[in-house]
Amino acid sequence: MASSVLRLKDKEQRILVLAADIDNDLYQKTKISGPLLGKVQNINGATQLALADPEDTDSNTMFEAVKLYDQLVEDGYMVNVATITGSEKEGYNADMEIARQLELVLEQYKADSCVFVSDGASDDRVIPIIQSRIKISSVKMVTIKQAKGLENTYFTILEKLKEPHYARIVFGLPAVLILLFASSYILGGGWEPPAALIGLYLLIKGFGLEEGFINSFRGFGFSIDRMSFVFYLASMIFVIAAIFIGYGSYLSAYQSSGSQISSYAYGIEGFLILMPVILILYLIGRIIDTRGSRYVFRNFKYGIYIGSSIIFWVLSLSFVAWIVGQIYFSQFINFTVLAIIIGIGISTVASLLRRRTLQQKKLKDKLVVNELGALIGKVAGLNIKSGRFIVNTSFGNPVSYSVDRIIDISDKVVIK
Repeated sequence: MASSVLRLKDKEQRILVLAADIDNDLYQKTKISGPLLGKVQNINGATQLALADPEDTDSNTMFEAVKLYDQLVEDGYMVNVATITGSEKEGYNADMEIARQLELVLEQYKADSCVFVSDGASDDRVIPIIQSRIKISSVKMVTIKQAKGLENTYFTILEKLKEPHYARIVFGLPAVLILLFASSYILGGGWEPPAALIGLYLLIKGFGLEEGFINSFRGFGFSIDRMSFVFYLASMIFVIAAIFIGYGSYLSAYQSSGSQISSYAYGIEGFLILMPVILILYLIGRIIDTRGSRYVFRNFKYGIYIGSSIIFWVLSLSFVAWIVGQIYFSQFINFTVLAIIIGIGISTVASLLRRRTLQQKKLKDKLVVNELGALIGKVAGLNIKSGRFIVNTSFGNPVSYSVDRIIDISDKVVIK
């Protein structure tokens, strides 16, 4: 039965039956850490998980993996069974842990291919991570039989609401909206500021920009064990101070002039006064964090960020100054041109230093991996003038990448 389903013809191959618990329910509910390798470990882990939570589908997946293992052994295949776990935070953290545990399993059992046992569509996103390390010969889907009826649907929803991911959506977002409107009402700001924030969030969500923001703040460094924490904390304090200064400037201008447009302009101007201090403190913290990690190469991009920040700050400040009549339009144009020249100059110098470093690193023949550790290929060549490098992928075809995608260079080249 198993051989006809899996269509595995070569019984000399070493096969790995692999199950994955992406949200790491196994550890949360039984304190058993992955990976689990072998029939005995998997049966013990699945049994403990089923006893801790009989409704958890991960235990059924593990039992199905053991059943498939027995079928393949009976059919004469060389096979082993393993379960790897991710992280309760899911997303990037879970993918990294899945990749790490799979590499540990493959170090202990040198498999030629694997059969991936999945309990649903949520597991599909880890398939590329698995395929980057071992060939997947087959995917076995586990369908849990459930009685029909409204009562079962009700209890299923209740169970899902206990999971952090769904709880944040169902309870977290409405709570944030209520707090926004309550705060705006107390401060006398009306419904417009919360509506603007909601619109901004929907815009970011609609265009799929949230992942970029999450990645930019990942590893932010809120740890008292790091020196960077002092700079991040100071930056946040100045942000709060800037908000109060901006709001005070808005109220003062509105009481004296009554003009809504000029009042908003004065409020923005008050907020922007501390912006250089905020940016400098934040960037110092980021540089300290990268110096203490393996992503030292990322420091070069902060020069570009500084250039862009200078342009934004000078343009915004000169624009509101022109709106309220503090400078003439010709002065606004001069400030704009000067800001662009300074910003481009800083960004150009940072890019030149970055490319000079690339020349010294001797990229050719280095392995190229992504942030999850998945192998992409090997560097075949580098063109500094065009700012691109060629990678021969594991499938044998060359692919061109921009050097701006490089985030670290050591014995390997890590790209985003």
